Amino acid sequence: MNKIIKTLTVLSVLVLCSCSKDYLNTKPTASTTTTTVFESVENVALAINGINKLMTMQYLESQGFNGEGTIKMLYGNYPGNHFFVNLTGWSSIINGEYREVTTSIYLYYPWYYYYRIIGNANAIIVNVDNAKGAQADKDFVKAQALTYRAYSYYMLSQLYCKRWKDSNSGATPGLVLRVDESTGEMPLSTLAEVYTQIYKDLDDAIALYTSSGKSRQYNYDPDKNVAYAVYARAAITREDYSKASTMAVNARNGYPLMSVNDYKAGFNTPNSEWIWGSFGSVDENLYYYSFHAYIGYNSNSSNVRLYPKCISKELFDKIPATDVRKSLFLDPTGYSYTTATGVAGTALKARAFQLYPDLYSTASPYAYMQFKFKAIDYPGVGNLNHFRSSEMYLIEAEAKYRLNDIPGSQSAMNSLNRDSSRDPQYTCTKTGTLLLEEIKMYRALELWGEGFDWFDLKRWGDSVTRKSPTEGGNFVSVLAVTRDPSFGNNWTWLIPIRETDYNPLID
Repeated sequence: MNKIIKTLTVLSVLVLCSCSKDYLNTKPTASTTTTTVFESVENVALAINGINKLMTMQYLESQGFNGEGTIKMLYGNYPGNHFFVNLTGWSSIINGEYREVTTSIYLYYPWYYYYRIIGNANAIIVNVDNAKGAQADKDFVKAQALTYRAYSYYMLSQLYCKRWKDSNSGATPGLVLRVDESTGEMPLSTLAEVYTQIYKDLDDAIALYTSSGKSRQYNYDPDKNVAYAVYARAAITREDYSKASTMAVNARNGYPLMSVNDYKAGFNTPNSEWIWGSFGSVDENLYYYSFHAYIGYNSNSSNVRLYPKCISKELFDKIPATDVRKSLFLDPTGYSYTTATGVAGTALKARAFQLYPDLYSTASPYAYMQFKFKAIDYPGVGNLNHFRSSEMYLIEAEAKYRLNDIPGSQSAMNSLNRDSSRDPQYTCTKTGTLLLEEIKMYRALELWGEGFDWFDLKRWGDSVTRKSPTEGGNFVSVLAVTRDPSFGNNWTWLIPIRETDYNPLID
């Protein structure tokens, strides 16, 4: 497997990584290169593996931009409600103050990253049919490329487009829909047109996965369940609740919820409910700049030793005592700690090392620090999850609530929380807005640290409301802010100047 995963993406070398006006160019630098890539379906399969690798690579000559992990951390976790890290110097990104700064690298990175994936996927989609090899093999790799393209456009839409509820049924500006190998000047499509393309790509991918009769070998490869999962996430964001419910059920088929022991194993290795992830190993990691080096509680990186990641006190206090998930955070009850920052006192620090002796020797525990994520090896080795069946239950619960199927919504919540033994005492009996708040609370808990917090708040139109210790929370003062849905261009990132300078058809 190491030999396969190490294969450099054959197509990504065709994508210019510079900041010049043609950075989106995906045309081959030489015809012989294209001939080699698409000579056989086996070569195209290696190119798919190259796209897999794009999700865990370093970008823009910056050690901090690490593929999908950066999206989860900087764009999902940091700016949300329930993820605290004592990084006052990062207040601008944590408080969402770069969304209108079109020259900022933080505004530019997701655009660059996802269009790079899209460019590679487009080349495969356009050319694979002419490759030598069995039709079934060509169908499968084409389906994988379509899945990647749909996922990338979906992620871009969450960041750079208005939330669906504010879009006048999708009439607001969307994205540049590049679906072939051309990279010329193009206007923005509408948000509705973006979702039409996402749906079409996923419908086509599902049909091709089915016609191929093939299945994947590794968890990091997209397959039909991954396409269903992307579909479910896109549909719930688009407020297409019937489709979201159907696709969520399809996506989790064959992926039963993990055991309690697996839940406490560190979220670093695929288990029964991992629908899709990215590969990580000792010789396939970004060292101090990998996702787990930023979050894994046992990492020796300064990002963890000095600045451990913590749950918000407000969310922690809502977790029932019978819920196993509560044990994955350092409970300071009965112990002293520095209230203003969260740094654990002597006894609480000793308690942390007693509970988790694999903490690095020079680690500085904080009240409410997390023990959900653990590195397999130093400094931050670990597989990275993208979709789990737990999320699919939560999508189903929310979708059925919106469809007024209250028993169905309650059943999905019971399956996730009680039947999985995460909380054997849990029973969902709430209705009305209380049920919706219950779903939101358990999304925040179940998916904590996995990059959902800010994205969920945006699509719901809910405010970020972080409280300081004097207000009953645990955020340091500069991060204890309120951001209503109108803040920062309605939580919508502007299109980076590197695109608008290159593409004058964007108004």
